[in-house]
Amino acid sequence: MPLQNRVDPFGAIHAVPERGLFTGNRGIIHDPETKTLLRKRWALPAWIICVCEFRSVRREPMGRNRPGGKAGWTELFFLDEVTALAAGHRPCFFCRRERATDFVGRFGKAFGFAEPRAPMVDKRLHRERLASGGRPPPVTVPELGGLPDGAMIADGDTAYALRADTALEWSFAGYARPVAFDRFTGRSLRLLTPATTIAVLRQGFVPTWHPTADT
Repeated sequence: MPLQNRVDPFGAIHAVPERGLFTGNRGIIHDPETKTLLRKRWALPAWIICVCEFRSVRREPMGRNRPGGKAGWTELFFLDEVTALAAGHRPCFFCRRERATDFVGRFGKAFGFAEPRAPMVDKRLHRERLASGGRPPPVTVPELGGLPDGAMIADGDTAYALRADTALEWSFAGYARPVAFDRFTGRSLRLLTPATTIAVLRQGFVPTWHPTADT
């Protein structure tokens, strides 16, 4: 049985076989004895996106990865960076420093901070991300064309990633073929990607896509 540590664009955590391209965390939110999630879905406002391989470090998912046999941060997995950003995560400064610096720098440009810091980003994201209580704003079909590539929307319980003026239906296995925006005419759409991250994408941050987005 797969562990419950795969994250969808809504920020919910599932148990599915597919792992994805990236890992990350929200702090310690699991019981290492049973390898199951605690009732809480986050322990810190800093939700990060990490690489799956770093300096040959090996971890036991949902195990005891801190000195003294204590539970370490809970390993979460994402299809790609587009998915992780929609769920309210941002790049990690430890294993992805260049990407994190780029993200926070573009955040500063978007909001007029001369010396932006990661906690500023985390504070804003924590108010906006769905899994920590944020509410996804509605978005209309005419507005879709003005959103940056890498933004994600929801049509009911189905998530779509926007790319090159088309929408790609999301799943844990990857993306379906792109569809035109007029497919959503008459539908009640919501914007999943937090407003802060949308602003960063508008400043030119380019997220990593799963290879199925290119097929």
